[in-house]
Amino acid sequence: MNKQLQLKKKPKWKVRYTVLFVLWLCWLFSFLDRMVITIALPYIGEDLNLTATAQGLLLSIFFAGYALFQIPGGMLSDKFGFRRVMSIAIVWWSIFTSLTGFIFSYPLMLLIRFVFGLGEACLPGAAYKGIANYFPSKQRGTATGIQSTVNTLGPAIAAIAAAAIIGAFGWRTVFIVMGIPGIILGVYIWFKFKDNPKDHPKMTKEELAELEDDIENEKSNEEKNSGVSFKELFKKPILWQMAFIWFFFDITFWGFTSWLPSYLINVRGLSLMDTGIFSALPYLVGTVSIVLGGYLSDKVKGKRKWVFIPNAVISGLALLLMLQSTSTAVVITYQCVAAFFMFLAQGAFWGLVVDTLPAKIMAAGSSTVNCFGSIAGFIAPLLMGYMIESSGGSYNSTFILMIAAIIVAAIIALTIGNNTEKENSVNSETIVEA
Repeated sequence: MNKQLQLKKKPKWKVRYTVLFVLWLCWLFSFLDRMVITIALPYIGEDLNLTATAQGLLLSIFFAGYALFQIPGGMLSDKFGFRRVMSIAIVWWSIFTSLTGFIFSYPLMLLIRFVFGLGEACLPGAAYKGIANYFPSKQRGTATGIQSTVNTLGPAIAAIAAAAIIGAFGWRTVFIVMGIPGIILGVYIWFKFKDNPKDHPKMTKEELAELEDDIENEKSNEEKNSGVSFKELFKKPILWQMAFIWFFFDITFWGFTSWLPSYLINVRGLSLMDTGIFSALPYLVGTVSIVLGGYLSDKVKGKRKWVFIPNAVISGLALLLMLQSTSTAVVITYQCVAAFFMFLAQGAFWGLVVDTLPAKIMAAGSSTVNCFGSIAGFIAPLLMGYMIESSGGSYNSTFILMIAAIIVAAIIALTIGNNTEKENSVNSETIVEA
C-alpha cells in the first residue's frame, strides 16, 4: 500500500518540460552562434585586414537583419505555427553560421551575417508562442525566466568554447563547428514537436486539462480587453518610454558584450584563453543577478522601476571605475560588478514591461520594445568601432558612451508613474529579452 502511495505521489516528467528544455537549447545555440564572433573578431580583423570600424560593422550587421525581421518573424509563427517557423529558422541560421568559416571576402561576410540575423529574428516569437501553447499561465513567468538565463550563460559559454577552439584550430573552425548542433535541433523539432498540445502523443489528460482551463480564462480576459487594437498600441506613451529605456540600456549591453574581448586583448594584453575565461565571468555572475532582478521586481510590484533605476546607475558607476583602473585584476573585478548590476536591472525591466502593457497588445508591444533593443545592437558595435579607430585605438570614449547610455535609461525610467503598473496590471505570460 505504501509503495502504491509513493508511486502516486512521485512527480511525473511532463511534456512541457521537454518543450522548455529544447527551447532553452535553441536559445543557447542562438547566443553561441551570434557571440563567438566577439572572441574571433581580432583574428578575423587581422586575417581580412579590417579596420576597427569595419570590425564594428561586422558585429552590427547581424542586428540589422535581426531587427528588420523580428516582428514579421513573430507574425509568421502566429500564422504557420511555432514548430515550422522555429525548425526552419534554426536550420537556416546554423547553415549560415557554418558558412562564415568558409568566407574570405569582407563584403560576402557582411551579407552572410545579415542573412544569419534574418533567421535568428524568427526565434523570439516562435519560442514564446511555444511556451504559451504548452504552459498554463501560472507557469509561463517561470518558464520564460528559466529561458532568459541563456542571455547570460550563452555569452559565457561562447567565450570559453570559442577561445578553446580558436586556440587549437583557428577562428574559421569555430564557426563551422557551431553550426552543426543547430541543424540537429531543427530536425528534431520538425519531427517531434506539435503546434497543438492535443496532437502530441505523450500529452496526458492532466496536462491537457490544465491547458483547457487556462484557455477559458484567457478567452474571458480577451473579451475584457477587446477595445485595444494594434493601431492604438502606438498611441500609448508607456510603450515609447519602455522602448527608449531598452534602446539606451542595450547601447550599453551590446557595447559591453561586443567589445569587451577585444578590449581585454588589445588594451589589457590578455592571452586568448585568458580572454575567454575572463570574458565569461561577467555573464556567469549575471546568471544569478538576472533571476534575482526578476524576483525583487515581483516583491515590489507597483514600484518595479525602483529596482531598475538604482541598479542601472550602479552598473554605470562600475564601468567608470573599470575605465579608470590601471590594474588588470581590478578591471576584471569591476567588469563583474558592472555585469551583476546591469543584469539585475535587466531582470527587473522585463517584469516592468509585462506589468505595464495591456494584455491585448502584450505580444506586439513587447516585440516593439525588443526591436528597439535590436536597433541599439546594430548601432552600438559599429559606432564604438568608429570611436576606437578615430581615437587611435583608445577605448575611453566607448566607455563614456556606455556609461552615458545606461544613465539615460535610468532617467527615462524616472518618468514612469508609480501607479502605472497597477492600472495596467496583466498576467506575466509573455516575453523577456532576446
